[in-house]
Amino acid sequence: MPQTPSGAVAPAGTTTGPPAKAPGKRSRRRTWLVGGLAALLVMCGGGAAIGALYVDTVPPPDELVLPESTTLYYADGKTPMAKLGTENRTILAYEQLNDAVKQAIVAAEDRTFWTNDGIDFRGVMRAAWNNVTGGDRQGASTITQQYARIAADLKGVTYSRKLREAVMAWKLADEHSKEEILGFYLNTVPFGRGAYGIEAAAQAFFGKTARKDAPRESQLTLSEAAVLAAMVKQPEANPDDPEGQPGYDPKRNDKARQNSIDRWRYIRDGMVALGYLTAAEGADLAYPDTVRDYDPRAGQSGLDRPTGLVVNHVLSELRGTEPFRDRPFDYVRNGGFRIVTTVDKRAQDAAEAAANIRGEKAPEAVRGQPANWQSALVAVEPGSGRVLAYYGGDDGLGADYAGWYYDDEGNAAGFGQHPPGSSFKVYDLAEAVRQDISPKQRFDSPATKEFPKSGRTRDSAAGPIRNSGSAACQPECTLWEATVASLNTTYFALTEQLGVPAVIDMAHKAGVESMWANERGKPEPVRVDLGETDAASRFSTEVGIGQYGITVQDHANGMATFAAGGQRARSHFVRSVSKGDDKVYEEQLTRTDVGLSPEQARQLSWTLRRVEAAKVPGWDAAGKTGTWQAGKSTTQNQHAWMVGYTGAIAAAVWLGTKDGKPLRTKDGGYDVFGASHPGRIWQQFMADAAKAMELDPDDYRFAEPTFPGETPSAPPSAETPAPPTAGPEPADTPRPTPSTEPTPEPEPTRTPKPTPSTPPTTPPPPREVVP
Repeated sequence: MPQTPSGAVAPAGTTTGPPAKAPGKRSRRRTWLVGGLAALLVMCGGGAAIGALYVDTVPPPDELVLPESTTLYYADGKTPMAKLGTENRTILAYEQLNDAVKQAIVAAEDRTFWTNDGIDFRGVMRAAWNNVTGGDRQGASTITQQYARIAADLKGVTYSRKLREAVMAWKLADEHSKEEILGFYLNTVPFGRGAYGIEAAAQAFFGKTARKDAPRESQLTLSEAAVLAAMVKQPEANPDDPEGQPGYDPKRNDKARQNSIDRWRYIRDGMVALGYLTAAEGADLAYPDTVRDYDPRAGQSGLDRPTGLVVNHVLSELRGTEPFRDRPFDYVRNGGFRIVTTVDKRAQDAAEAAANIRGEKAPEAVRGQPANWQSALVAVEPGSGRVLAYYGGDDGLGADYAGWYYDDEGNAAGFGQHPPGSSFKVYDLAEAVRQDISPKQRFDSPATKEFPKSGRTRDSAAGPIRNSGSAACQPECTLWEATVASLNTTYFALTEQLGVPAVIDMAHKAGVESMWANERGKPEPVRVDLGETDAASRFSTEVGIGQYGITVQDHANGMATFAAGGQRARSHFVRSVSKGDDKVYEEQLTRTDVGLSPEQARQLSWTLRRVEAAKVPGWDAAGKTGTWQAGKSTTQNQHAWMVGYTGAIAAAVWLGTKDGKPLRTKDGGYDVFGASHPGRIWQQFMADAAKAMELDPDDYRFAEPTFPGETPSAPPSAETPAPPTAGPEPADTPRPTPSTEPTPEPEPTRTPKPTPSTPPTTPPPPREVVP
């Protein structure tokens, strides 16, 4: 039986290897070819191609720089977070390849491969002539020419490229054997699905190998090899017409499958014509139905972990930057970029340990709770806006409960908006101190109060505003006491006096980019960009007590702003993007002022430090809890929050359910509040992250306010708001001074049931956001 060039036994009648030639015939033919090429180059002005004859080299596969996978790193720039893209390649020596792949590719791409000189000279002449006369510029290419084209990354179909390709192919044929060239080609040519080279293709399409020394059942068959050889003609769908020109991947769609079958038959007939198969063997050969389903994530890694959700935000963020705007779907994934994220591995580990309520390291209060419970945590660095940690769920390929982002098709995705309840009062408080309302100002704080201006009366459908808890200071409390006791009657009155637009403006300046409004006729809340000029008109006074959904990420950004003394830096996930030695993109750290003077910022933090759940051992910490009821229930909650900050880290924690049902504990009770469960997660994270990051609390102490002028006689009205004060540059780290204020009452265990003037839509279960 005949032998293949690799020494393997081939079927009877095959001509896998090169036939014998008369001595000198090859040399004479090449001399003629070079002369013809030189004449053609002169006629066509092919100076670049002439230069290629002397300069260009054709590197072997292991020296080629092909499309690469993109890698994301943690903030240290060293620790990998995830690998994107699908490019993969495994180089096998020609002698290691089985005969099936050699025969199939020759029958598909260059049936005279073993006898030609590496150049389709007629095709080159035709391409050059057609370029001059305006005819079809396409010209046939041998396997040798195709490899030269790939190796040199020659693009476009012009006579200069065609001629240069021919010269390089001639040099390649002169310097390497046919066996080497076919091995180069099989290890380099793209087959689709991100597979470069036959071995990667064998794994991607069939889960097999092209190695001839592997067990026979693990090797590609001749029929399977023909399917792969068909892919070379068009490895990927045309991005401009993916349905009309889907390529030859039989799993892409019905048209692609038919393309594959037709091309497979052409290759099979070629193998018969070349003697690789007898006519009978060809007739018996069947098209294989063993092609694996297409998985666009194949070859990627790290996406199933919690940080897989970070990847979504990174890609969404980059699409909005100049270097990546309007780029194709896979430009970043397959671009070989090195993306350094803002996420600190130490903080991320602490976040996952605390917020993964199914894990063994979560606080005792949340471990072993019902399966429908879900938590989310986002931490932001004050002053820079860098997202230090992001936990939107345990499955990076699943739902994101901490935020939302734009997917590859430009659609909003994510489940991260939730009614913040009383945790939103931090923005009321910030606007109050900005308008020179002292935290020591006294307010009427009864258990129940009517607000005719906002439609909250005993005769209205929603009824008056009520407090669910009480405080020793009632019926008249200072603003700081009402904050600690989370009194809704106080804060509803405060929101009326400040004005809804002023409260929303403060929240937006602090970092709340979006809020979700209920609209008549729509079953789900609609996202409102708070940067819109008429955004405030979409919301009622209930905004001040947290009725309208916001994201965990935005809330964390707001806390970071207050931690930085009122200097807001937009939250972001990307520090830098580079490719090789080139810096493609770098974060731009900018700050905007929310309008708080240094004294006002200190008063804000002073008040929030009195919230019991905001205690972090050894640290100056400030925060606020919040809950939102399930439907119209006054005893069951669906959302619970804890948000707050130190000078080093700001974080927001949300706890809710995946199915929209009330938070019911494993013991069957409904005692789930901001301090009891998310508060425990927040406290553990803040302490563990600071320790892991080796942060010194003495470097981040809060300064004490002086309360100049003490309490104004009355708060300003919404009609005549106090003008914004110019914001300061960040002050030096203040030194703490002992507080002489009385110890506040502990935070009550329930937030009251605030209902709007028109009954709100019951917060639906987690869903995709509507942009």
